[in-house]
Amino acid sequence: MIRPDSVSGWYARLDRIESDRDVQMKQWLEAWKGSLNQGVPVAALLPEAWPTLPAALLADAGHVLDQLLARHDAQQDGRSPRGAHAIPIRLVDAIIGGSVLGSPFKLKATEKKMNMTLDALPPGFRDCLNDFDINVGNGKAIEEFEEDRTVMDEVKSGGRTMSGIPLPLADPACGAGVFAARVLKKHSDFWLSNSSLEKMAEDTENLLNGLQLLDIDPMAVKVCNNRLILEGVRLGLFGKGEGMLKISNAKKVLKSVIKCGDALQDSWPWENRPIVCYINPPWLRIKDRFRGHEDGSNLRKALGKNLRECLNKKGERRFSTMRGNVNLYRLFIERGLQILQKDGRLRAVAPDSLLREQSSAPLRRLMVEDNVWNSLWCIEEGNQIYPGIAQGVLVVDISCGGSTEEIISVGPVQRKDLQPMEGGVSKEVPRISINRNRWMDWTRGTWAIPRLPRDPFERNRVLGVIDELAQRPRLSDPRNDLASEGIAAKVRVGEIDQTSWSHSIKAWKKSKKSIPFVRGAHFYSDSEGKVEIRHPAFDAGVDLEQAMWDGALPDNPRPRLACQAIVNSHQNRRLRWAVMPEGCVLGNSVNHLQLPEGVERRLMNDHGSLEKGLQWICEQLNDPRLDAWAKAWAANNNVNNYELETLPVSFNGQVVASA
Repeated sequence: MIRPDSVSGWYARLDRIESDRDVQMKQWLEAWKGSLNQGVPVAALLPEAWPTLPAALLADAGHVLDQLLARHDAQQDGRSPRGAHAIPIRLVDAIIGGSVLGSPFKLKATEKKMNMTLDALPPGFRDCLNDFDINVGNGKAIEEFEEDRTVMDEVKSGGRTMSGIPLPLADPACGAGVFAARVLKKHSDFWLSNSSLEKMAEDTENLLNGLQLLDIDPMAVKVCNNRLILEGVRLGLFGKGEGMLKISNAKKVLKSVIKCGDALQDSWPWENRPIVCYINPPWLRIKDRFRGHEDGSNLRKALGKNLRECLNKKGERRFSTMRGNVNLYRLFIERGLQILQKDGRLRAVAPDSLLREQSSAPLRRLMVEDNVWNSLWCIEEGNQIYPGIAQGVLVVDISCGGSTEEIISVGPVQRKDLQPMEGGVSKEVPRISINRNRWMDWTRGTWAIPRLPRDPFERNRVLGVIDELAQRPRLSDPRNDLASEGIAAKVRVGEIDQTSWSHSIKAWKKSKKSIPFVRGAHFYSDSEGKVEIRHPAFDAGVDLEQAMWDGALPDNPRPRLACQAIVNSHQNRRLRWAVMPEGCVLGNSVNHLQLPEGVERRLMNDHGSLEKGLQWICEQLNDPRLDAWAKAWAANNNVNNYELETLPVSFNGQVVASA
């Protein structure tokens, strides 16, 4: 089956015919409106010059609008529209479904009125009784329902709809309004399955009044407004029929609840704080904004400065999680927690790197120590939920306020696991509850979440390794087995930047003066996990390109313990440690350890030479358990310095240097 998110070629063909994205969205909305009025497919009303609409895009006109706006946003920032993807509807429905409340109707507590059962009597007697209007049914109780007073009081106070939608409901980066549109779908499903539509219009108006939709782009606000009107008509919520809200009334309400503004820098434009907040924020760093603008550099500097200096009502800095190359999705998550009322729920979509990367540690601390991080869904790369996106996807569920004592990690989640009708994910997806003490032992307060395999046997094996190794000191600890006199080993990047010094990196020519240049590509591990360096200086049968350094030898030509820094996701091993012989130069795709002098002296005394001592340590660091640990805590395909610094190391005291 072809999915609507796998037809990117149609959008590219459309760009060649109509390059103005504002016009694209305007004409799509007009065709959609005409199709609803005339009862014909959208494709029949599109401009003749447009490419033929694939069948996969006929089913959901709203998703096409999401994709057109995503491509518009990418172009605005100077990014390629080819990499722009709207959030899949199936995922949105699964997220929303978990927030829907119960029905306002409950079974009426009445005495069971049993019908007279006369099956044992002759047919003639039954006919006579029927003549006297005596019911001779099957004897089953008649179920009657009544309104739940508690729920109806909550509906009257504006805390929810009869259809189960909690209110107020916010989206601070609403875009084309995909979350609000799917909320309308849930609302419609409830009422159209109900025997009475008497209160549907009133409930629909309550729902619209409870929305709080904000976006910084005026085009997105306009598109969202028009989209929700069309969705309401399509779903049978707006119109002239029984139980429908008048379109004029719907337009009036939507105009007041969909606003243009900056959720990050401005005050929240509603006084009543939301109880639920859905966010699908931009996955952009500040330095990737405004790439398409003439004055982009100054705009980026101004944005970063304004966000860092942004204050709350108490005069404190609004964002506590700004660190390094600031990702906007982190700021949106923190802002979402700020606008919620106490115990309100935030459900946000973000890259799964948030779970493990060092720069997201401040946000994780905020989520754990100042709020209740209830659960997460981990959707790994290659999941077929986001076609074209190599990165893993994360869905977090956080309650505002309090602190986290336990978290439920669900995943890896696959496309088939999402349950758009019921909400949430299938119960067959593996999950683990991690209590705070165990979590602290694992992460030392960074609150990272490990990547766990789906296979039950492998999952238990990895958890066992994590529990075991978590008790060991870390490489950066001043009292581990590679430290001396309180000085820990340091992780360094190879001294040569391969881009800046490309003119000095040559093909290998064997001579006495040739200096081996070792890159990450020279690391190799066989099927049994044995690691070695395949470089023409040591192995004549390998590639000669980019293997010789044509420059001065760095100050420290001694043997070094090195690790490949850039890993292919298809490699069996993540950690590949090897000893670099004396006189080698390392590229920046290789990390290496700078050991304290006391440790080096001890190695030379115990093993006869520094190189032999390093070889012994190398064998310990290539332990399969350490590799399993590294895979579990990997943030991306780069073996980052902080990842090596947090490796648990223990050699039973054999390398500890004397003070």
